[in-house]
Amino acid sequence: MSTAILTGAPVPGSSLEGDLRSLGFDVRTASDAQDAAALLAAAPAGDRVAVVDPRFVGHVHALRLALTDPRFPAAAVPGALTAQPEARAALTRALTSGDVLPDALAVALDAEGVAVQRPELGSLVALVPGDPQARHEARAAVAAVDDEAVRLRNAVKARDGFFTTYCISPYSRYIARWCANRGLTPNQVTTASLITALIAAGCAATGTRGGYIAAGLLLLFSFVLDCTDGQLARYSLQYSTLGAWLDATFDRAKEYAYYAGLALGAARGGDDVWALALGAMVLQTCRHVVDFSFNEANHDATANTSPTAALSDKLDSVGWTVWVRRMIVLPIGERWAMIAVLTAVTTPRIVFYALLVGCALAACYTTAGRVLRSLTRRATRTDRAAQALADLADSGPLAGLVAAGAPRIKAGFAAPVVAAVGAVALISAALTQPFGSGQMIVAAVFYTVLSGIAVAQPLKGALDWLVPPIFRAAEYVTILALAARSGIDGALPAAFGLVAAVAYHHYDTVYRIKGGTGAPPQWLVRTVGGQEGRTLLVVVLAAVLGTDNTDFTLALTVFAVAVALVVLAESIRFWVSSGAPAVHDEGEAA
Repeated sequence: MSTAILTGAPVPGSSLEGDLRSLGFDVRTASDAQDAAALLAAAPAGDRVAVVDPRFVGHVHALRLALTDPRFPAAAVPGALTAQPEARAALTRALTSGDVLPDALAVALDAEGVAVQRPELGSLVALVPGDPQARHEARAAVAAVDDEAVRLRNAVKARDGFFTTYCISPYSRYIARWCANRGLTPNQVTTASLITALIAAGCAATGTRGGYIAAGLLLLFSFVLDCTDGQLARYSLQYSTLGAWLDATFDRAKEYAYYAGLALGAARGGDDVWALALGAMVLQTCRHVVDFSFNEANHDATANTSPTAALSDKLDSVGWTVWVRRMIVLPIGERWAMIAVLTAVTTPRIVFYALLVGCALAACYTTAGRVLRSLTRRATRTDRAAQALADLADSGPLAGLVAAGAPRIKAGFAAPVVAAVGAVALISAALTQPFGSGQMIVAAVFYTVLSGIAVAQPLKGALDWLVPPIFRAAEYVTILALAARSGIDGALPAAFGLVAAVAYHHYDTVYRIKGGTGAPPQWLVRTVGGQEGRTLLVVVLAAVLGTDNTDFTLALTVFAVAVALVVLAESIRFWVSSGAPAVHDEGEAA
């Protein structure tokens, strides 16, 4: 239980003590700063503590937002302050200096460099009235606002897709409240969503019309649960390190497992769509890395101005354009609804055709817009942004050796151009040269060299955020092309597994960076070869094993399992460790 210290005698008739206890606090009363410091020292070292002005008048949810959110070392609203263990030393120093009121203590913590989160309260009330008339007015203001309605409304993300906003969230928020009232956690709901999606994939794998209808319905229900877990986390402020990992990765696991289920179902009916399934996964993953790279390159850029961004802001003032532009990018709600409906009424081949066309159009729209923004904005990229792009590039030891001895290319557009030349040469060879040919190895070596040159200097150019997506496309499309053109039984499903394992590694990298903890350790990147090393290995395997038997399929399967075991073991170790970021992922637009 956490400890709340009231800095004075409770006000008669106030419900403050009961409100604090309902939030899980053990309430203690301090007569002065010295008494408060003693109570703070007596609280267990690992506990959260709060200092509250007994004159506080406000909504319980305002207190909840300030005092129970685990993501911040310190947080405050007028009349109430909380400190996590890492901020307690600074709070103790502030108390020993004579400050006792929470608002003054929050200022003292700010002065010491402790970031004090001040949550947006909107219509919620949090006041410290100074006289009976002000107290009466504050209580009237509290009575005029239903904080439970505000809490439910704020459980829904402010920016979401049309389908999610109008077809899911109007009722999923009540499911979230139902779960909260029964003690369920967001992680449990996330796991239920995963299990539901996996059952949906199993139904699709039956290859029957009844199975496809059940799969579509279950996929929609899985998405409802997927929305509910985030709303439950926001409703009850249950953010956790494990939840960040589960929510960040399970969406992709669910979708790609469903692709595999559709491919298996189609195979039962005599239609081989594994190439389409793998193509859909490759396209979707490349779309995501475009989003991640662009955001990491620009979120802390200085002098960040762009006429294209200004036009977008103007369009935001016209309501209908906001929804049209959100739907064009085919976000997860619209995409899963399309997949579910088409699964129920058509065939897996048509599902994948629709996915490929829709995602390709969305990718062209978003990438073109981001290129225009990058070309028209005047911005200085930071060292942190350059490091994030280098981490997202996932360069291995071979590219590192080339980069160490390569000449420094000029800033500007050189890095993405060099990377694109290597990628085009590699993919062209994979599509046109005979499977297993020596020319393919030459193309892979050429790509490896250009990959190293592309990352030989900090990625601070206007379009350098394109380098990681180019590398993703080169690696994934090469694996897809080689497996598809090999004509070997099982090569495409094995390639699907390999790309899925590698994609997990790339998503894991993204969410570590987003959490502020940096990329996975270098030993992991070296162990799995880096993007250029894996690509070269697959090309060599194709050349050595040839087309006479299923050895290539076996090699891809072993490689996929090895990569999956290494990256999953390290990922699980990290995300359940104390060093993982205590954030709840809000999901990506795509």
